[in-house]
Amino acid sequence: MASAPLSIELFEPEHWPEAARIYAEGIATGDATFETEVPSWERWDEAHLAQHRFVARGDGTVVGFVAVTPVSDRCVYGGVVENSVYVAETARGAGVGRMLLDRLIASTENAGIWMIQSGIFPENAASLALHERAGFRVVGRRARLGKLHGVWRDVLFVERRSEVIE
Repeated sequence: MASAPLSIELFEPEHWPEAARIYAEGIATGDATFETEVPSWERWDEAHLAQHRFVARGDGTVVGFVAVTPVSDRCVYGGVVENSVYVAETARGAGVGRMLLDRLIASTENAGIWMIQSGIFPENAASLALHERAGFRVVGRRARLGKLHGVWRDVLFVERRSEVIE
């Protein structure tokens, strides 16, 4: 873990190589995503809202990132996004994920977004605990939602409804 204080910054294109490495670490766990390879910067950039993506940096190194995608292009869902958060192996358990989620929550609420949701594998206890500490709640289990490496996986559906947007 970085010894310098962490800073949370906007995710810029030059952060992608380090973020891609962290994403690959998450993929390697088998419990972070259905993805099996890191996408190109262009594909990732296109999918994620630029104003709501952040990196955590310590000692000049990216140690985590958070980002959101819109859940739908229908206007009724304009205030609903889906988040993903990844923390480097060397920084896990040090509060990086919580700092990133807190910054994301502030950013989305300032923009009028009232709901952040996510899908988490039940086996990813650390991510579930992180999201629950940040005010998310499990609202359902999507049984056998998809296959990863030929194995059906369940996904817990979590959401956080803003308390400041009415």
